[in-house]
Amino acid sequence: MRYELVIFDLDGTLVDTIEDLGTAVNHALAQNNLPLHEIPEYRLMVGNGIGKLVKRAMPGPLQEDAGLFGELLDSFVKYYSSHLDVHSRPYPGITGLLARLSAAGMKLAVASNKFQAGAETIVGRFFPGVDFCAVLGGRDGAPLKPDPEVVREILDKAGVLREKAVMVGDSATDMLTAKAADICGIAVSWGFRPQEAAAECSFRADTAEELEKLLLG
Repeated sequence: MRYELVIFDLDGTLVDTIEDLGTAVNHALAQNNLPLHEIPEYRLMVGNGIGKLVKRAMPGPLQEDAGLFGELLDSFVKYYSSHLDVHSRPYPGITGLLARLSAAGMKLAVASNKFQAGAETIVGRFFPGVDFCAVLGGRDGAPLKPDPEVVREILDKAGVLREKAVMVGDSATDMLTAKAADICGIAVSWGFRPQEAAAECSFRADTAEELEKLLLG
């Protein structure tokens, strides 16, 4: 077996969450009488945590308004937390892939920039039968990707050497995380920002089947 541990990004890699994310931000904007965005536009705003997502959605002249930012962020979290699985679904082939990787003896983990409670809820909702050794999202005091600390924490939890670990993601942020942690990175082309990821990756997969071949050999 080539790898012992697979660390997956969540949004854009395991689950297509863009419509629920965009809808929640638009809800927060509408509550404050601010202009809304088309859902596809949010593909270029996600990936660096909910704070960056909300700030990027704000009109430029207002992005430094800390009070407004706080109101929008609170509104987003409240709405999204109760609407995060309305449209979100695992990408084709992902559920079966996770089952086969687990059956093959691989340890599986999630490293996300989504807030911790949201990451845990999404994973529990869509992959209840998968035994992830770690599900880590954005937490107080913990740096977000591309800082490699989250990978190091997962390696410690899993008891796996970095040479036996691989990061799978859909963005440059994920691939830069892999580089910073000195582990292999596989970019998937079905996510939110695949062109950026492809420019930074060790390998690329266009389907879940291709990803399985790269992981299992």
